[in-house]
Amino acid sequence: MPEFINRLSCSSCHWKIPLFNHLTDDELCMMDANRHEVSFNAGEIILKQGAPLTHIVCLTKGSANIYIEGLRKRKLILRILKPTEIASGPGLFVDNKLHYSVRAITDCYACLIDIEAFNKTIIRNNQFAFELLRMINKQMIENFDRMVTLTMKQMPGRLAETLLYLSNHVYGTDSFHTELSRQDIADLSAMTKESAIRIIKEFKDSGILAVEGLDFSILNKEKLISISITG
Repeated sequence: MPEFINRLSCSSCHWKIPLFNHLTDDELCMMDANRHEVSFNAGEIILKQGAPLTHIVCLTKGSANIYIEGLRKRKLILRILKPTEIASGPGLFVDNKLHYSVRAITDCYACLIDIEAFNKTIIRNNQFAFELLRMINKQMIENFDRMVTLTMKQMPGRLAETLLYLSNHVYGTDSFHTELSRQDIADLSAMTKESAIRIIKEFKDSGILAVEGLDFSILNKEKLISISITG
């Protein structure tokens, strides 16, 4: 069950989001006065698709899935949320609804900032608004790249792209332990769990990958990159 806590102020937080470096001291105090720090257990929902957009989520510890819920309860994971990153969604300034869900992968700490205070800061601080727009556009480009991968590549190419994403952008190493289930990996790759398990085994049998439970090691990154490119 989520638990409300308050460990640090925004000004003294070691996990302050880079975007907030563009705030004045007064604006940072306003953010601090309109936030709640919450702890979530692994598997708990942080934001729910379709709900009102009332808060901006700033992750300060742990990791979470950002995913879209589609037909027949299928899920497509868009990206992994890491500390010092935020989740708000395209509903900001449009319909004030959440267009994706966020679920904790590990135990998490997150600051929930009231949307009204956040919007006031956007209106008052041009540099903050510019950097927010820049961040949103960067994420949009990443989503475009993901759509190309998921719609124009065969399943081995999609899974290779997912493994490279985890290696390069989430864990920062070719050998990593993940809390992602095989279903999560499948949802990142737009395929069934059974297909993901089969292709992971194929990569393992061909010497591209070493896998032991939740421990992954990419043994032949050049080959994996080649598969991701050719699809």
